[in-house]
Parts: sequence; structure tokens; C-alpha cells
Amino acid sequence: MTSVITDIAAYMTDLGQRARIASRVLARATTGQKNAALAAIADALNQERDAITQANQLDLQAGAAKGLDAALLDRLELTPARIDAMIAGVREIIALPDPIGAITDLNARPSGIQVGRMRVPLGVIGIIYESRPNVTVDAAALCLKAGNATVLRGGSEAFESNQVLARCIQLGLAQAGLPVDGVQVVATTDRATVGAMVTMPEAIDVIIPRGGKGLIERISREARVPVIKHLDGICHVYIDQSADLDKAFNIAMNAKTQRYGTCNTMETLLVDATIAADILPRLAAAYREKGVELRGCSTTCAMIPDAVAATEADWDTEYLAPILSIRVVDGIDTAIAHITRHSSAHTDAIVTENYSRAQRFLREVDSSSVMVNASTRFADGFEYGLGAEIGISTDKFHARGPVGLEGLTSVKFIVLGDGQVRS
Repeated sequence: MTSVITDIAAYMTDLGQRARIASRVLARATTGQKNAALAAIADALNQERDAITQANQLDLQAGAAKGLDAALLDRLELTPARIDAMIAGVREIIALPDPIGAITDLNARPSGIQVGRMRVPLGVIGIIYESRPNVTVDAAALCLKAGNATVLRGGSEAFESNQVLARCIQLGLAQAGLPVDGVQVVATTDRATVGAMVTMPEAIDVIIPRGGKGLIERISREARVPVIKHLDGICHVYIDQSADLDKAFNIAMNAKTQRYGTCNTMETLLVDATIAADILPRLAAAYREKGVELRGCSTTCAMIPDAVAATEADWDTEYLAPILSIRVVDGIDTAIAHITRHSSAHTDAIVTENYSRAQRFLREVDSSSVMVNASTRFADGFEYGLGAEIGISTDKFHARGPVGLEGLTSVKFIVLGDGQVRS
């Protein structure tokens, strides 16, 4: 149940101070200690499956009673397969190289000193997220391996699930001899905690928000702590005139229908005019079977009679639902121009057998992930080999794309000398 906390400011100050103290211990923890904690966390998650499922059912029931839509309920649900995936994600992070302490770019200078860079933790990372309780585990595990303490503020709709997951995480930390304050989940749904977190630079070094556009815009506006963010996932697939149509069909179907409620799901399909008649009717029939509503340009509507005329707003909408916008375009120039105007710089893909156009698409589309002949659904830390991800950044600083271990670290210059003094 939600804790009754009357003084939010005092509660968050105490939580932040404890996280700061824990961060110093985690920064010097050995790889063995961190991996032992991760192994214990994975074991605890496996042992507490029933408790996790029961808590998640409470959240799902409360969410349904509040009228959450199907996409949000899907994000909220922890099925047995998703619990398996959480555990697998933690174990994969164990197998990843520890980035902390790695020295690169060590060069000798004329003075005799050696100058290089050492990878170090960021310190305390605050993560504010909605719906998906698996983020609790993914974020905690990644931050731990990167030597960071973590303050997690999940959405009220996943409160019960997050509290059980937090207990599993802290059990693992304790068993490995690491401070349980290294991962803290805010124990109240009071929204004032969000405002406190983003204005605590003395306790939190960076904020990573995951959620709806409104939440992220609010955090970006109010924060006095650096923010790593993405606003939304308006992802495109462009089927080029030289595409293999079977590849194009499979990619376009997977990118839209494999899951609807994710940020790397295709929301707009662009099709070259020279092959539109060959591929669009086939795709439309398959989308119809899946129950996907199609909204299209005038050319699309002429080819697909049951398509609804798209409005200008459709090209800028992240549906997170079985709705797809389709535009027939006059070549790659028009496709890139459309993406440049309407993409959220998350993930965009081209399907083509033409090497030159593929290379041009890679160079000119300025998104955090740009793909050739692959579904946008691969834009994911686990699929990229990063282990579980903490989010996908569409910023250009400090991290871009799926944020894995390296994105949760910084570098400092180190200088090695043997008594040199500057003349």
C-alpha cells in the first residue's frame, strides 16, 4: 500500500542524502561485488514470482477500474514471459564488461607525462517513469553495474509491482554486502516527489524520464538537474522503389504489429510511388486482418478504399495503438524531407536493395537509430547487445539512442607522471 508521507520535501531530502552516501560505496565496488549483487537480484526475482504476479494483478485491476486504455495496460502487465525477460536481462548485464575504471586514449606528451581518459560513474541517477514496472529492474541493474546509485520514481499505476521489485533488488544488494540505499524506489505516489527530484542537484546528478510527452516536457521545463530524454517515438519505415517486396512486407508488418504500445513501433509508412500499387493492397489486407486502422494521403486512399484520409496532425502523432499513417512519396528526396519534418528522431528505416540510396538514408536521416532492411522494433538495448536499457535518448548529449552501461558513465582525464613539472 502507498505510504503516508506528510512532508515530501523532508522525505526526498533524506532519500537523496542516503543515495549520495551509497553512490560513493558503489563507485568503488569491485566487478565481483556488483556481479554478485546482480546474481542475487536475479535469484530473488525468480523466487518471488508469485508475489510479483500478485502485486501486478492489483495494479492491473486498479488500472482497469481507472479506465486505462489497452496500450497502457499492456505496458503495465508482467506476464511470466516478461518476468523471464527481466531475469534474463539482469543475467546478461552480469556478462557484460564492467566499464568503470577503463582507461583509453593514453598518450605520451613531449613533457613526459601520459594523458588519458578513465571511465567513471555518473553518481546518483534519478529515473522517473510511467507504467512499465520492468523498468524498475532494468534501470537498477544497469545503474548498479555502472557503479551508480539510483532513485526510482515509478508511476502510480505500477506502485504495488514496483514495491515488490524494489524489495527483491535491495535483498540482492544486501546479500552482496552493498548498501541497500544504492537503489531506492519512492514509496509514495504523491506527484510532488517528481518536482523534488528534478530540483535536487545536491543529491541527484542526472534525471532520466520515461513516459508520456507531457511528463517529459514538464521535467525538461522544471529540472535543475541535467536530463537525458526522448519526447516520443514517431518512427518511419520507407519502402524504396528498389525494395525486395517480400522483405518490405515482413518489415512493415513487424514494425507496426509486433507490439503497438512501444516507442520503437512504426507510426508512419512511406512508400515509393513506383511500387505502391504492388505492395500497398497486400499490406492493407494484412493490416485489416490485424485490426489496424489505416490513415492515408489521397493516393493511399485511392488504392485502399477503407483507409481514412490522414490529417496533418496524423503525421506528428505517436499512436501507441493499432493505427497507421501511410503516405505515398515521389522518391527518396520526398521521403527524407517528410522524415526530417515529422520524425521525433527516435528510429527510422529504409527497405531497399540499392546500396547508394541506403547509404544516403543512413547519412541524411538524423535519428538516434537509422536502419536498412530491418524492423524499427530492433531499436532496443537488449537487441543491440547492451543488456537491458534504461531508455532511448533522442538528445545529442550526453547519450544518444538506447542508453546502456556506457551511457550511464562519464569520463575524466587522468595524468600519469614521474616527477615532471611545467617549465
